[in-house]
Amino acid sequence: MLDKQILRIPGPTPIPPRVEHALGQPMIGHRNPQMGELHARLKPKLAKIFGTKKDVMILSSSGTGAMETAAVNLCKSGDEVIVVVTGAFGERFADICDAHGLTTYRLEMNWGTACTPEKLKAFLREHPSVKAVFMTYCETSTSVLNPIKELTDTVRSESDALVAVDGVSCIAGVEANMDDWGVDIYVTGSQKAFMLPPGLAFVAASERAREAFKKNDHSRFYFDLNKYAEKIENNSTPFTPPVSLLFGLDEALNMMMEEGLENVFKRHRLMSNMTRSAIEALGIPLLTENKYASPTVTAVKPEQVDAEKVRKILIQDFKIYVAGGPKHLKGKIFRIGHMGYCSPADVFEYIAALEVAFKKAGANIELGAGTKAAQEIFLNA
Repeated sequence: MLDKQILRIPGPTPIPPRVEHALGQPMIGHRNPQMGELHARLKPKLAKIFGTKKDVMILSSSGTGAMETAAVNLCKSGDEVIVVVTGAFGERFADICDAHGLTTYRLEMNWGTACTPEKLKAFLREHPSVKAVFMTYCETSTSVLNPIKELTDTVRSESDALVAVDGVSCIAGVEANMDDWGVDIYVTGSQKAFMLPPGLAFVAASERAREAFKKNDHSRFYFDLNKYAEKIENNSTPFTPPVSLLFGLDEALNMMMEEGLENVFKRHRLMSNMTRSAIEALGIPLLTENKYASPTVTAVKPEQVDAEKVRKILIQDFKIYVAGGPKHLKGKIFRIGHMGYCSPADVFEYIAALEVAFKKAGANIELGAGTKAAQEIFLNA
């Protein structure tokens, strides 16, 4: 069993056998009629995930590439923008804006806390000329889920700024409701709740955003969304896509449609509640309060023992991989991914293993208390 690895990091996530099989289909030409048929199947399913009537654009990229794509298509050098920073990926959005010469105002939050509409409203009033507001839906580095609907409503009530949202570590695991919430652009990647290998990025854009793309003279070529918007209407992409990943995407979307999106979202929330209740029952602190807890990732902040020690025991004893903490949180937290191809049975597995790891690391916990708490949440769901 030395080759067995159990991924419970917040991406890349495990790939379902059905998707693995789809990935292995024979190659086809990316301009063949079959590819057009594949895109035609993908479009309505992707639109449901994002909660939009618009076609979702597919890029060959990581999630970070999609974040940069959002910035360079919405804005040009000198434009004023607000970036809501609730962790490492909010910082990344700000760094991207800086790299392209945007005048970037950072709304900094303490890591582990969400942005509130009140704080965003006050910041918008300090910067009334911003072209766009960039936000992170699930801040992977801290497990915060920012209240995107409320924050978007706040932007709408205070300005005409465009709203761009990084949904990399949560879309397909939580509601997106792009059209109803008034989000202008969502971006995400394939290797999280979409249950695929890395390599695809998805961009959903409103009509307002598309008008901004057309008017924007900021230099770009490969990531010019005008090209992608034009091609997806005709069931194509402007450049060669990773064909096998599109086969896998089709099957992953089929799985989500069969389960039903409401059930997908409920499953993710259930796994989050089970995980958080188990950790709390062990007397171990969590980084983020329940109100803003992500359904897809949980950040644990043990105070009795070193977080890295716990993480290493999980790997050594069980081949269970959880993620460490980034930047100043390194060694202070670890993060459990429970998204995509993950079920309550998997939660029971890693909670039981975590209890052993905490005990071996020297934490004063009661074995079985976390498992019991998770079982109670499951039974009462």
